[in-house]
Amino acid sequence: MCPGSHESAGKRKSGRTRKGNPTLRRALVEAAQAAGRTRNTYLSAQFRRIAQRRGNKRAAVAVGHTILVIAYYLLKRKTTYEDLGPLYFEEKQRETAIQNSIKRLERFGYKVTLEARTPA
Repeated sequence: MCPGSHESAGKRKSGRTRKGNPTLRRALVEAAQAAGRTRNTYLSAQFRRIAQRRGNKRAAVAVGHTILVIAYYLLKRKTTYEDLGPLYFEEKQRETAIQNSIKRLERFGYKVTLEARTPA
């Protein structure tokens, strides 16, 4: 389930997934497709986000890989799964945009301080 990668001259190209247990792969892809049909979960948000750009099949493989990574860390750390929620990617994107904007302003010589606005 590890996605292959091929890069040439800095351009990332898709590659074939590596060899592995085909039964496990089918089970993970099926679980990923089921996760994509659910609502209000981290995995469904990830599935929709990737499917929008790359298609359902690639999204299923990517979410299957995520499920495998989650299972690995749950077994390794002996913890329970805590879902990050459907808004995780939007919050992360918002934080990244804020940090990038601050860096750009500081590059132009501005000093930036952030204050939360109070609702009117």
